[in-house]
Amino acid sequence: MPTIVIPTSPFDGQRPGTSGLRKKVTVFQQTHYLENFVQALFDVLPDARGKTLVLGGDGRYYNRVAIQTILRMAAAKGYAQVLVGQSGILSTPAVSAVIRRHGASGGIVLSASHNPGGPDGDFGIKYNVANGGPAPEKVTEAVYARTQQIREIHICDSADLPLDTLGNYRIEGMQVSVIDSVADYAAVMRDLFDFDAIRKLLASSFRLRFDAMNAVGGPYAKALIEGELGAPVGTVVNAVPLEDFGGLHPDPNPVNAEDLIAHLFADDAPDMGAASDGDADRNMVVGRKFVVSPSDSLAVLAAHATLVPGYKSGLAGVARSMPTSTAVDRVAKSLGIACFETPTGWKFFGNLLDAGKATLCGEESYGTGSSHVREKDGLWAVLFWLNLIAVTGRSVESLVRGLWATHGRCVYSRHDYEAIPSERADALMRDLRAKLPTLAGTTVAGQSIAMADDFAYTDPVDGSVSRKQGIRIILVDGSRVVFRLSGTGTEGATLRIYLERHEPEPSRQDLPAQEALRPLIFLAETVAQVRAHTGMDQPSVMT
Repeated sequence: MPTIVIPTSPFDGQRPGTSGLRKKVTVFQQTHYLENFVQALFDVLPDARGKTLVLGGDGRYYNRVAIQTILRMAAAKGYAQVLVGQSGILSTPAVSAVIRRHGASGGIVLSASHNPGGPDGDFGIKYNVANGGPAPEKVTEAVYARTQQIREIHICDSADLPLDTLGNYRIEGMQVSVIDSVADYAAVMRDLFDFDAIRKLLASSFRLRFDAMNAVGGPYAKALIEGELGAPVGTVVNAVPLEDFGGLHPDPNPVNAEDLIAHLFADDAPDMGAASDGDADRNMVVGRKFVVSPSDSLAVLAAHATLVPGYKSGLAGVARSMPTSTAVDRVAKSLGIACFETPTGWKFFGNLLDAGKATLCGEESYGTGSSHVREKDGLWAVLFWLNLIAVTGRSVESLVRGLWATHGRCVYSRHDYEAIPSERADALMRDLRAKLPTLAGTTVAGQSIAMADDFAYTDPVDGSVSRKQGIRIILVDGSRVVFRLSGTGTEGATLRIYLERHEPEPSRQDLPAQEALRPLIFLAETVAQVRAHTGMDQPSVMT
């Protein structure tokens, strides 16, 4: 099984985004496309002798093919060992847990997260560093630079390995260990939560419905919720990971998880519903006829964290992405702890977690996590909610309304305009940036603007600066409109508009979000001329 060298030439557009390189499956299937990116990564990484690599993915189409290729290239790189999830399955938070528990030098995650799967769907690859978190920009930019120079691929000429069978195998001098996909992650969860209290809750009349959306979260939820915690069989639905997610769009929001929403709004609804996404790092929590916003979810967890064993000593601080609502800021202020506002992208939380400046963190796109790993973690968030319900005896809705009663409601919505031609999206943002110097102190569409800027972030740990992270328009009353181009799509550009208004008056807290936010929606259209730039009369998705 000698190492062979294969000539190649660069591909355009292999710059990793906030969550790695994501493209259509058909793009990755081009000859040497995957190999070029992996070789560029290995060329940038230091010597691998004596080191361990973690490898796994969300089970989507092309996952198995990619794993076999990467194993052969890892052997050529000189790794001592690769830990690969059984059947190629490892959720994104599980990759982080395995890296940290086994002292690996890093890991490769094969996922396009919440994007659709199948032969015509999306595929993705990203590298996580030794702390278990996504590679920082200095690494991803070095990889991109290398993809533009790549001229040869190093790979071992070896047969495919039996990924479905636990055990140890060899490729040249490298050991490949096919490991239980759930074991390390489950051990971390046991250390954090009161499993006895959750068992008692699930053995009572309390009913839960967890929708894994035919994605990688299924095996983890089955093993923990139904297996270890004793929930009735059938509590976890759509639990088998499928290469095309069974035709579902594995993005846990009220639009795409419509079956879960239907069950929770039925007359005989369960007490709590939850869903996770393609790679199990996102979550949605729903009460009986009550949808919890991701921003409120983060705030509730922060407000009651000391009731959970893993956080009983209190929080060092909290962090949120800039577009996420300010609900957690208000909780942090009441607790007397720091709250950090970062750009979108989980890698920005890593330094804060490593430095002990933050314990909980989250973003508005249904991602929540803590210092237990360096990724957002969907099932962890659901277990956190179950633990809180078990020890407080309160419902999902009661916990959220308690947050509103204490801190007011941050009415919030995100409007996505998808698959916009990139040049149109770029023109919208360019024109909007040009207006920024003139907006502060003016009244537009009846709204008094206090400030407008292009968000920049200086990392409080390493001093690195990230610019152009989203355009903010902040009103005199604290309301916000944020414009940002997303880096998670694979076709065209996605414009995301985030809208937030604080409502302290209890009698107005039940207004539908779109009604309460109508003045901000009008302001966004007036300032950015969204319809003219995009050619779209309404958002593709509103959450």
